[in-house]
Amino acid sequence: MELITSVEFGRMINAAAQILTKNAQHINKLNVFPVPDGDTGTNMSLTMQSGAQYERDSTETSIAALSAAMSKGLLMGARGNSGVILSQIMRGFTKFVANFDTLDAKQFANALKAGAESAYKSVMKPTEGTILTVIRESAAAAGDAADQSDDLVDVAKATWDASKEALAKTPDLLPVLKEVGVVDSGGQGLVFVFQSWYEVLSGKTTQEDLSTPPDMAQFDEKTDEFDAQVSLDPKDIKYGYCTTILFETGKGSTYDREWNYDKFYSYLSKKGDSLLVIADDGLVKTHVHTEDPGAILTEATHYGSIKWVKIDNMRDQQQAVIDRVAKEQASQPKKPIETAVITVASGHGVSELFKSVGVTDVITGGQTMNPSTKDLLNAITSSKAKNAIIIPNNANIFMAASQAADMSKIPVEIVKSKTIQQGLTAMLGFNPDADVKENASEMTAQLSTVKSAEVTKAVRDTSIDGKSIKRGEYIGIVDGKIQANGRRLRDVAINSVKAMLDDDSEIVTIIYGSQSNQKESEQLTKAISKLDNNLETEIHEGDQPLYPFLISVE
Repeated sequence: MELITSVEFGRMINAAAQILTKNAQHINKLNVFPVPDGDTGTNMSLTMQSGAQYERDSTETSIAALSAAMSKGLLMGARGNSGVILSQIMRGFTKFVANFDTLDAKQFANALKAGAESAYKSVMKPTEGTILTVIRESAAAAGDAADQSDDLVDVAKATWDASKEALAKTPDLLPVLKEVGVVDSGGQGLVFVFQSWYEVLSGKTTQEDLSTPPDMAQFDEKTDEFDAQVSLDPKDIKYGYCTTILFETGKGSTYDREWNYDKFYSYLSKKGDSLLVIADDGLVKTHVHTEDPGAILTEATHYGSIKWVKIDNMRDQQQAVIDRVAKEQASQPKKPIETAVITVASGHGVSELFKSVGVTDVITGGQTMNPSTKDLLNAITSSKAKNAIIIPNNANIFMAASQAADMSKIPVEIVKSKTIQQGLTAMLGFNPDADVKENASEMTAQLSTVKSAEVTKAVRDTSIDGKSIKRGEYIGIVDGKIQANGRRLRDVAINSVKAMLDDDSEIVTIIYGSQSNQKESEQLTKAISKLDNNLETEIHEGDQPLYPFLISVE
């Protein structure tokens, strides 16, 4: 193959989105700490999906125009550090191809080189042993291959091979990777991208492989879906998962029963309510509200091959309705604010804490789902303020926040809080009447006055910081370093507090999550008082997922 046309380019971008989605969980598991918030794969997947959607929506036929559309989609959908860097790689690529209708081997290689340069420029302190190393060495290999061959298949293969070699070297360049025994997660994501490009150009991935799921319109049930009322407490929902499945009877390796409508319907009726089963020419669509969607899926596999699945958490949906109504009510015309303060957090209680100290808008997300550049930019725009301050509460959101600030039409400052506790403490320095830069400076100064601990469960066995950690153990992470681990939640929490205390410590604040409660928090405060009876303690319900305790010492 000597030229990449708009057809091949479109397939390459969509194949990249597809392969990242398919391997997102594999990439997520490569995070350095064994905590349940490794989200690099999710971030890169959603970022690439956004780029692919913009490319598909474009009606242009030149590489230049399609690449520009893709780049814009990546930028708007960029999530997390790796997602942002991926968007910058493609931004550099796009700038180079701005005047091309098609690409030959050397142009393709030079575009990758431009992408590598753009990525390095986007990071304030480039670190080797990351996705940056992988793109730089892959682009160099592409250039060498293009000097030897005009065949794009050869160049794509050389690029992919070099990316794998560069990825394998990341533990030697970044000690923390070697200590834990993993390769760089962002680099792994880029390797998958180059794999998909090679497979498209070599014909191993065809248009049929990139086809979308079947059109579901003919199977849409006529009954009403769950009608969320604001007055309904999500906890009162008996069956929480709206489960919809499309499967083909008599097909697949798990098929071991002849289709029987009555038996299947009877089974589902015992598992939930709002039941509907539609059978049409060998295809069955079922809809049920249940507490065990996995069991429904398993039952369906006995009758045939699963074609499509959609599972929605209706408790979360109901809470979203309540939050949306509250937000709409709060958005009624009011006096324009001078400076909007926008933060990122998970958990209803944590959100209320931020609002109680003056935060204007809380974007749901953080540990398990980083907001995109577009999410942050939308919050800035919808605030209708003259200035804005972003409190990210997670280092993986810094780059997306920076991009949102650059794209904003109003002045935006970023207070680089790495934890929820830091974010709350930063608000002590906020003055609604002060200049935005002065505010950001005062709020940033507050960050050094608090120490933060996050207590969660390890999701895999590992050895790090001299500690042998088993899957399922609680771990206490104090300002980015694992300081305690063990089987008992209270012991790990107390040891985390001990690691934070010094002669100047005065206040210990406990924010308990959805996996803890008020009683456990009170027991913890009693144990903390025994460490130093002069310490003041506070307890707040945060309802944050995955982290039973967020603890701060000031």
